[in-house]
Amino acid sequence: MSGKRTVKRFAVVGVVNTLLDTGLFMLLHGRLGVVGANFASTSTAMVFSFVVNGIFTFGAGRLTLRHAALFLATTGSTMWLVQPLVIDGLMAGLGPVLGGGEPVVLLTKLIAIGVSVLLNFAGYRWVVWPVRETAGAASDGRPEATVG
Repeated sequence: MSGKRTVKRFAVVGVVNTLLDTGLFMLLHGRLGVVGANFASTSTAMVFSFVVNGIFTFGAGRLTLRHAALFLATTGSTMWLVQPLVIDGLMAGLGPVLGGGEPVVLLTKLIAIGVSVLLNFAGYRWVVWPVRETAGAASDGRPEATVG
């Protein structure tokens, strides 16, 4: 699959995933706190992302236990470590300046998602579903990609 097409598909999946993650986070953060809500929302979004990115975006064909383990390591570290750190750090810095409240929580969550997008794409492309060219060619004449 071409690089541009992969990026476009990743973006489409990302928009849906972001809506799912952010919606659940905003719904839950008042009850569970930032860390609990982020864990619940990102865990739900991770399951969706694994299946749809694996098959639709990166053309895995089938999803393996190896893919799941690499995906969990890659995505888990960005969602469960990087995101809460970014959210907490930004809320500590922006909260007093902007007056806190729901808009600041939403803004910090969206910035944390932006950081995650960059880290996750790199991890998916080069670690979870790397493209390897084989001697054969795809039916459209492009080199065949295998997922490994």
